[in-house]
Amino acid sequence: MEIISVTAENIEDEHICCAITEKKGETCVAAKKAWMADRFSDRLAFRKLDVRGKVFIEYIPAEKAWCPIEADGYMHIDCFWVSGQYKGKGYANELLAACIADAKKQGKLGVTVLSSAKKMPFLSDPKFLKHKGFKVADTADPQFELLYMPFDESAPAPAFKSQVKHPRIPDAGLALFYTDQCPFAGKYAHIAARMAEERGVPFALHKIDSLEKAKAAPAACTAYALFRDGEFETNEILSEKKLSELFGR
Repeated sequence: MEIISVTAENIEDEHICCAITEKKGETCVAAKKAWMADRFSDRLAFRKLDVRGKVFIEYIPAEKAWCPIEADGYMHIDCFWVSGQYKGKGYANELLAACIADAKKQGKLGVTVLSSAKKMPFLSDPKFLKHKGFKVADTADPQFELLYMPFDESAPAPAFKSQVKHPRIPDAGLALFYTDQCPFAGKYAHIAARMAEERGVPFALHKIDSLEKAKAAPAACTAYALFRDGEFETNEILSEKKLSELFGR
């Protein structure tokens, strides 16, 4: 099957997937597509298998990545996902190779990606990436890792912005930061806000809607970052069931 590129010309016709599977997700996907459309001028690339499945890679020059990193000259992978029946068929290798080739063509120093010491929800698989030659450039609490593949060993190592190394905010109660970079982040962010209001739980909702806000974000993952009493809680987009469990605690 063919790997295709989603562009400004075909984005309205192409299927955009997410780790979350929902039958009624078109409004969420519309927000994601609008976010992507605004990034194409920043050289955002989205390559996917020509199927309605979770087989894709999204990347952008690191200077324009909505991730609080110092990685000038690198290409940054926003999201990289191969799942279900498409695993084990070489598609992950093909997608990553396309990203690396594109980065080299653009004269980049290498490729970076946000991952973790152990597999975490909504982050790229560290085992696969390290097997392919990525190594740890920097770490941030609780177990985020900034991985990189330099094309020349003399290339400077990228790093997290200082504010995310030990993420903390002054807010009491719950505080949630999110972007439209993930199709379902906005939906579940507002569900969380509604559920908190119903339970009388202090809750602050912060939408990250610009590159500047993303670079200044308080946690390594900007798509969805939940804090509780100032401490980082999770980057997992919580379902209503998991939110109920959180409020119960």
